[in-house]
Amino acid sequence: MSRLFLITVILGALCGASSAAQKPNIVMVFIDDMGWGDFSCFGNKDAQTPNIDRIAGEGIRFEQFYVNSPICSPSRCALTTGQYPQRWRIHSFLNNRADNERRGCAQWLDPKAPTLARLLQQNGYATGHFGKWHLGGQRDVDDAPPISAYGFDESLTNFEGMGPKLLPLTLKPGDAEPGKIWADAERLGKPVTWMQRSKITSGFIDAAIPFIDKATAAKKPFFVNLWPDDVHGPWWPPTYKWAKGKRGLYLSVLEEMDRQFGKLFDHLRSNPELRDNTLLLICSDNGPEPGAGSAGPFRGSKTTLYEGGTRSPLIVWGPGLIDKTKAGSVNKNSIFAAFDLAPSLLSIAKIEVKDIAFDGENISPALLGHNEASRVAPIFWRRPPDRKTASAALAERLPDLAMRDGRWKLLCDYDGTKPQLYDLTKDRGEATNLAPQQPEVIALMMKQLLAWHLSMPLDNGPELGAVSPKVKKK
Repeated sequence: MSRLFLITVILGALCGASSAAQKPNIVMVFIDDMGWGDFSCFGNKDAQTPNIDRIAGEGIRFEQFYVNSPICSPSRCALTTGQYPQRWRIHSFLNNRADNERRGCAQWLDPKAPTLARLLQQNGYATGHFGKWHLGGQRDVDDAPPISAYGFDESLTNFEGMGPKLLPLTLKPGDAEPGKIWADAERLGKPVTWMQRSKITSGFIDAAIPFIDKATAAKKPFFVNLWPDDVHGPWWPPTYKWAKGKRGLYLSVLEEMDRQFGKLFDHLRSNPELRDNTLLLICSDNGPEPGAGSAGPFRGSKTTLYEGGTRSPLIVWGPGLIDKTKAGSVNKNSIFAAFDLAPSLLSIAKIEVKDIAFDGENISPALLGHNEASRVAPIFWRRPPDRKTASAALAERLPDLAMRDGRWKLLCDYDGTKPQLYDLTKDRGEATNLAPQQPEVIALMMKQLLAWHLSMPLDNGPELGAVSPKVKKK
């Protein structure tokens, strides 16, 4: 064996190791039930989120980012798989067995589904999930796969997932002892740690940081899900900030969550090795609960297909990865959704995937600030099957399907009736229905929307939406 050949082999190995070491770390913060307008950097005047605002000031804010469902589990499914959640029969939030069957939902996400975590894990990443899961393993569904089956080396979750748990204690003024909620979730995985709900985001962060440090010491890139659930009701802020009313409670918890995030953000920022090679993404899983969070200028809320239910704030931070001239900028033009993140992050990590048909598209240049391109294909939505109205107390009958294509937003019922068309470049509040004036646009979009709807596994939405929840069938 020649000396030249040995030198070539050694240099090749060193280059390969260097390349592996340069794969970007990824932290995905997915906040439960938070509205588009709840960060102060997105316009909230009632509460301040300085830690998140600082991240936004060093990164890029995206104003036309969507999630793929206005409710929890399907939104998380799309982010996890890069595909429409309907493909995996995750149509609404996963509940007990009987209710899942009633609505036509799977009991859990099929482990055969592609997952971003598994693809990264197979390519040398350390993978950890810390926070809410809600893709299987809740209530009486106690035989769901563990979170590790989806490609995670470590996990710590709440009462809606299989595996080690961090469960909430509750304490309000006048209580002598804290209460326990979701105590029966102890059977869904151990070990179990009990912690004040007002501090629970810090518990997940305190698990994520050692995981990050261990991966860094081992010279492995890492992928971390941090999915807090504290701004989802019921709200338990610190007792010293206890506020009256749903909105006051929510804002108190929001500010406390931001304060707890500071420890993670400072950890990433203060270590040059992490700061220069970590991509941090922050968004919400769906719109806010009415009366709690704020959808900003948008119509609708959680469970609805109007903008307030599906548009989410997105912040992308990575001082060593994004275009330095775009730090602190706002991208008002790129239109894309959560299922686009999986193929985009894989592209940024230089991982080629050949055998998976993602519904999401690679929009990585926009994420990194190199352009303001949008995904090419439209985005389609189907309402949760059990939510023809936003709640039993609200009488408004909601559209079943929706579609965003460029400037246009179309909503309608399953059969294409009751169309609503909005020009979001002029009417982001969806106030003026242009359907009567735009028959050609309606015809083209309706054909695409109904074709998508019928191409996906169906749920029990037509049956459940046939009558108002206040009216029983005779």
